[in-house]
Amino acid sequence: MESLKFKTTIKCSGCVANVTPFLDEAVGKNNWEVDIDNPSKTLTVKGQVDASKIKIAVENAGYKADQV
Repeated sequence: MESLKFKTTIKCSGCVANVTPFLDEAVGKNNWEVDIDNPSKTLTVKGQVDASKIKIAVENAGYKADQV
């Protein structure tokens, strides 16, 4: 399955909770995860999705995401 990866400013579980409704709406539940233990705070999105849609969802939640 194809996936996209983003370096983000999502730093903790509270941040993940804040961004959850935005990403769930943009790409669906269980189609994304953030590795907050990774220094790059990597967001991985599964499936074929428009990268700009993901970036906008993260920014609407108050964070930044840059595709890697």
